[in-house]
Amino acid sequence: MFKLKCDDFLVYDESTGTYSMSADQQVRDEAEKNTWKSAGFTILKDWRLYLMLVPMILVYFLWKYMPMYELTACFKDPTTGDAAGHVNSMSWAGLRYFQMLFTDKQLSPEFWFAFRNTFITAFYGLLFGFPTPIILALFFNEVRSNIVRSIMQVCVYLPKFLSTVIVTSLALILFRGTANGKQSEGIVASIFKAFGADKALIDNGLVFTTQYYRAIYIITDLWEHAGYDSIVFFAAVIAVSPTSYEAAQIDGAGKMAQMRYVVIPSILSTVVIMLIMKIGGLLSVGYEKIYLLLGDGVNGEDNYAVAQVVSTLANQWSGDGNISGGKALGTAAEMLNNLIGMILVLGANAVAKRASNVSLY
Repeated sequence: MFKLKCDDFLVYDESTGTYSMSADQQVRDEAEKNTWKSAGFTILKDWRLYLMLVPMILVYFLWKYMPMYELTACFKDPTTGDAAGHVNSMSWAGLRYFQMLFTDKQLSPEFWFAFRNTFITAFYGLLFGFPTPIILALFFNEVRSNIVRSIMQVCVYLPKFLSTVIVTSLALILFRGTANGKQSEGIVASIFKAFGADKALIDNGLVFTTQYYRAIYIITDLWEHAGYDSIVFFAAVIAVSPTSYEAAQIDGAGKMAQMRYVVIPSILSTVVIMLIMKIGGLLSVGYEKIYLLLGDGVNGEDNYAVAQVVSTLANQWSGDGNISGGKALGTAAEMLNNLIGMILVLGANAVAKRASNVSLY
């Protein structure tokens, strides 16, 4: 601990040999004394805004923080619990299930194979899913008619409000095969067949093939989220000062040059922050969507080789009675996956802080 001296916050008067407090220091001391009073006054003044936060706080507390207690299941032996499966009734197992993920000859390869699929799927999602909202925001900024822009924005925002079941059902219908003549062929599947795609793959259903699954997953994910994710970037784009555009036009900059030298540098801090947050959820791919798209095709081919991720594998282990401590093992797999994700976001934040002086903290 460092030691404070009088000279650090007092002014010495040589004529009288005494110390006195400067006006700036008096203001700072007064502000420190009244910190809580000022905070309370602010809350009372804007109590309506803080009241609107209460439902969100309750949602996060009930559905985000309280369930965290169940994460302790990865450190406990589920075979020792009561019939209801309460975590607090189980005996302590330590890091046994984490060790199994690294050393078990059967389970460890399954986990790392699923982790590989998780990383590849998430990487493609980041590679194509992150720039698309930025491009959409830049595109919306160039639309001069407010009515046309509003209609276009509503059209690209709507898929976000569709349930995952509806999105996956649309994908299955559009890309489905003939199912041995028992159902009609999907529209997109018919187009693929017209351009010479493998008939066996078409009949099997493109979603259930290792060749097309990831592309279908990324395309449907872009359709579902890209428009809604562009809201943040569009807000940053319209906040750019008009004088910057005028100065660029005087220098002879066209539309592309204005985007490159005016808009993109102005929204760079927002882009960096959103990229760090995106990397934070890199390994948290949508469990529900992947679970609904997992399956066997008509001709026996399946997409498990590319679609099985950590979250679906953990769910499979938790419900498998042949695996000892399946619930704890599945929780340990999810926990390890999230720990790696946390390391990624800390690393991304450190790199961004050094490279551009912009970071989350």
